[in-house]
Amino acid sequence: MGNSLKAIVAFVPSDECQKYLLEDLEEMPVDKMVDLSGRQLRRLPLHICSFRELVKLYLSDNNLNHLPPELEQLQNLQILALDFNNFKALPLVVCTLKRLCILYLGNNKLCSLPLELRLLQNLKTLWIESNCLRYLPEVVCELSLLKTLHAGSNALRTLPAQLRCLQELRTIWLSGNLLSDFPPVLLDMPFLEVIDVDRNSIRFFPSLAHLPGLKLVIYDHNPCRNAPKVAKGVRRVGRWSEETPEPRKRSGAVIEIKLNEKPSPPPATKPKPE
Repeated sequence: MGNSLKAIVAFVPSDECQKYLLEDLEEMPVDKMVDLSGRQLRRLPLHICSFRELVKLYLSDNNLNHLPPELEQLQNLQILALDFNNFKALPLVVCTLKRLCILYLGNNKLCSLPLELRLLQNLKTLWIESNCLRYLPEVVCELSLLKTLHAGSNALRTLPAQLRCLQELRTIWLSGNLLSDFPPVLLDMPFLEVIDVDRNSIRFFPSLAHLPGLKLVIYDHNPCRNAPKVAKGVRRVGRWSEETPEPRKRSGAVIEIKLNEKPSPPPATKPKPE
């Protein structure tokens, strides 16, 4: 179905039009996954909420700004993708899906997250990149099993001290924010494996050599005058990384070293539906 035709049909709320957009999806698939990405949907068809054994629901790249209360029936749902929609607030019904492990909320218009998010105690991966967050909601610090946090391309200037409570956190992506200082709380998180602070405004990096779990730090595109010191075997991506040492002063003169082109950090886009 052409995208232009879908866009026209999406404005008509009749059941026939919705059925056309869903291409006759009337029964739950055998693989317990429904992918309605890119269907120009403005509302979630209610009969999807009757698929009570559903495990994965992809609603990316639509025109959704709310979800029906009937979504609460999907208590077996483990993956929910709501990225690339028009949500200004996270629908509270999402917080009733207590088996959720992965939640995609990127590329919406979120300025905050509800306190009810703390109910998702099985959440291991949270994508909130490309929203309107000026601070990291402290409720995120209550998701005790969280392993991966994608919070890039917001307007974050700092991180809450409570973040150190997330002892399962291994990967944090903070590229494209407004950090002027390296977040101090990250220095107290020895279990972190990947730290991405690419494309911020950090002018000085403290030593990260004391973080025993660290495997990769991405710090490129910052106005820094030093590279973060790291333990042996830790990969750095940025100026003066392990392949090119920092400029050194010798007899009062600065030796200029040509910088090699560095690989770009992993894209902040979610993987394709499993």
